Amino acid sequence: MNEALPQRPKKILVVSAHPEPRSLNASLAAFAVEELRAAGHEVQVSDLYAMKWKAAVDADDFTDHVADRRLHVMSASERDTLTGRLSPDIAAEQEKVRWADAVILQFPLWWFSPPAILKGWIDRVFTAGFGYGPAVPPPYSEGALAGRRALVSVTAGARESSLSDRGIHGRLADVLYPLQHGLFWFTGMAPLEPFAVYESNELPQDRFAAARRAYRTRLEGLFTDEPVPFRSLVGGDYDHDMRLLPGVEAPGTSGPDLHIRPRG
Repeated sequence: MNEALPQRPKKILVVSAHPEPRSLNASLAAFAVEELRAAGHEVQVSDLYAMKWKAAVDADDFTDHVADRRLHVMSASERDTLTGRLSPDIAAEQEKVRWADAVILQFPLWWFSPPAILKGWIDRVFTAGFGYGPAVPPPYSEGALAGRRALVSVTAGARESSLSDRGIHGRLADVLYPLQHGLFWFTGMAPLEPFAVYESNELPQDRFAAARRAYRTRLEGLFTDEPVPFRSLVGGDYDHDMRLLPGVEAPGTSGPDLHIRPRG
């Protein structure tokens, strides 16, 4: 049997969102950086709280905006993106995303979504003309950021069973659908199945060690594991109104699963 060829070094952006530098999330982010660099990859880190990242989109993001005129965020962001006149902090993060072969988001699940500071990073960085819009390729396909992989690493205080198919909180895949499908796949990035640490508010040392081992395996597969097989907008499964054609799904499929190609 032939030995597997070693991976060529890649470039990874780790975006971390937790206010406590001694937190589990900070530990997982640091662990990822250490493991990836030890494997020969280049890594950049955006620690949003340490950076004191400004979360809210406003007129200050757009240098050409005239104060007495109505702010139209999409058109202003597209204009300043395409002319290179965005706020410097946004431009710097966009360059990191362009540089990266993969993006890892590390965060705690707060009220069924990322912390506001991470949502604000998404809102401000993925501007029109960069992540979406008529100036870039169409969404839900080989879009603006095609060729990149994406991994969510999330901690949840809830038990795993409560974030399952019959769990009261709903499936983790559904909770993370806005990120997996609405951010990553919308912009052309290939999302992997998320990595999650459950019951994370009090994590004994043995479970932390097990979480690190499991995360190491996921990091090793960052560029080889199969991504979530979301359907492509241009693959013939949708009509001109962006609605899934009847009958292309397996019987009994519903909800977000409609937009995943059957495996096998």
